Amino acid sequence: MAADIDKCKYFTREIEKNDGCALKLKQCYLGDVGCVVWDAAIVLAKYLETRQFYDPQRGVNVWAGKSVVEFGAGTGVVGLMAATLGAHVTVTDLEDLQPLLRINIHENQALISSGSITAKVLKWGEDVSGFLPPPRYILMADCIYYEQSIVPLVESLKLLSGPETCILCCYEQRTEGVNPKVEQQFFEHFSCKEIPSIEQDPEFSSPDIHILHIQKKG
Repeated sequence: MAADIDKCKYFTREIEKNDGCALKLKQCYLGDVGCVVWDAAIVLAKYLETRQFYDPQRGVNVWAGKSVVEFGAGTGVVGLMAATLGAHVTVTDLEDLQPLLRINIHENQALISSGSITAKVLKWGEDVSGFLPPPRYILMADCIYYEQSIVPLVESLKLLSGPETCILCCYEQRTEGVNPKVEQQFFEHFSCKEIPSIEQDPEFSSPDIHILHIQKKG
């Protein structure tokens, strides 16, 4: 009976990795925006295994042993990709998304060997001391479209970022409503470098989805 309920509650999406394995992400039929895999999350996840980061034939693996925190992880696809590449990852989101994150971590544990992943609650604007020292990378996909969340998001990013922390930010550009204003409010706090499409995954990229490397100013 429990298995039948589980099948009714979730459906699965597979994201193929370059090594031929596939991440299996359970998504919720019902729920908030964090319950499904968004396009920006897939674009960012696939960017993590492009050649400048990960190329076993050349002995390149930027992720090996690196500390990583994902903000607004939702299903956890971006953090899971980093963990399969050897990073030590903490995926974060609100309390009500923790069960989904734990399920997806369990479902993909077999793909994680030298890396690790754990899920924790992080509400933007609140205490981040439990995530210190600053990670080498912060990952975030489609986190900057709620106007009311910009101030606490920026605060948490600044508190958690050290001088060496690189924030990989991926978002789908939305031209309607207040979204352009929200994006401007967010990016004015950081030094930003946009990644050209030629450096992204050739199959998983879109003109409307942008990847930036950002760092706090000063």
